[in-house]
Amino acid sequence: MTQKTGGLWRNWAGTAAARPLRSPAPATTDEVARIVKAAAEDGIPVKAVGTGHSFTAAAATDGVLIRPDRLTGVQRIDRDAGTVTVAAGTPLWQLNQTLAGAGLSLTNMGDIMAQTAAGATSTGTHGTGRDSGSLSAQITALELVTADGSVLHCSREENPEVFAAARIGLGALGIVTALTFAVEPLFLLTAREEPMPLGRVLADFDQLTRENEHFEFYWFPHTEHCNTKRNNRSAGPPAPLGRIGGWVEDELLSNGAFQLVCSAGRAVPAAIPRMARVTGRALSARTYTDIPYKVFTCPRRVRFVEMEYAVPRAAGTAALREVKALIERSGLRVGFPIEVRTAPADDITLSTASGRDSVYIAVHLYRGTPYRRYFSEVERIMTAHEGRPHWGKLHSRDAGQLASVYPRFGEFTGLRDRLDPERVFGNPYLRRVLGD
Repeated sequence: MTQKTGGLWRNWAGTAAARPLRSPAPATTDEVARIVKAAAEDGIPVKAVGTGHSFTAAAATDGVLIRPDRLTGVQRIDRDAGTVTVAAGTPLWQLNQTLAGAGLSLTNMGDIMAQTAAGATSTGTHGTGRDSGSLSAQITALELVTADGSVLHCSREENPEVFAAARIGLGALGIVTALTFAVEPLFLLTAREEPMPLGRVLADFDQLTRENEHFEFYWFPHTEHCNTKRNNRSAGPPAPLGRIGGWVEDELLSNGAFQLVCSAGRAVPAAIPRMARVTGRALSARTYTDIPYKVFTCPRRVRFVEMEYAVPRAAGTAALREVKALIERSGLRVGFPIEVRTAPADDITLSTASGRDSVYIAVHLYRGTPYRRYFSEVERIMTAHEGRPHWGKLHSRDAGQLASVYPRFGEFTGLRDRLDPERVFGNPYLRRVLGD
């Protein structure tokens, strides 16, 4: 096991930082268990960190910060059961590439692959789907090191109450060391990306989400321009993006040119509406067919801050209309698109989609841009619609407020009291969102 002493940890967006006492990098579950047990005996808090793609301080600690560097790799593929088991620190890009090489795939995923398996699932990372839910909803079993150093194996059959909660556990119940996901034979998706006026998207939203397996759109504030994306299974043949065309769209325009636009908007906010109109008009349609992770995911090199809320499916378009009205009347200058996705109801205790079909509305600003006024105004709209904040993204809610929108909130906190009564895995973020 490798170990670092001290050192500053900072997340991807620069919104959270910590200076832990030490930062071990265990390679096995037994090593994790020994670290946790020793820290608990010494009265030192323990947290595990992924790649830092959460915008909150959910993983921050001034105690022991477990790094994921060596707790990686695909441990087992069970073709008969249709599952894959991976170590918790495995990056999603590695998981996806390994599965594709074995002729397998996850059913659904988010749009970036930089996170670790445990980091992504512990905070509820999701994509968009009519019938298929978040990464956490695809977990069939997990391994959890609890506060006394013991190891729990959890599934619907074994420790089912822990399984129900720990699939999105926020790091509050223990250290996840391995995850088993449901997988299926590799398939093809056809992506159809198409500009569309906002009015049409909102008017046809129910139809678009009903008729497509995966529908999402990006709206450019200060304009009526949207970019829509429809992903549906295809019999083939494969028709991937060309190397040059894909680079122009995904790297040059979506990252390089967009970086310049964002920098200019931060320097001259008054120019943002005009630049948004130019950017929106530059959108073009494209269609391509490829294996799932090459369709679902894309590079994200422009750094930003983000807040995302899940509202009941029926409230989605109304909530977005209110956000549009807010931007128009407030004088806010918003240079980043607003992303809208969907998810079906699931049975995970603190999932943002727990017990209800959901629409996700995500607001972003370029890193370094003042964001608090914009995010707080949008948050008021979302909470008025019984919104639930994404656990890995910025928000201001606390335990008292969150308990009112999560019917199973008390179930989770009661389980936390049983598994970690001394708050070995506690930190200020968890005290705020879960209470103490």
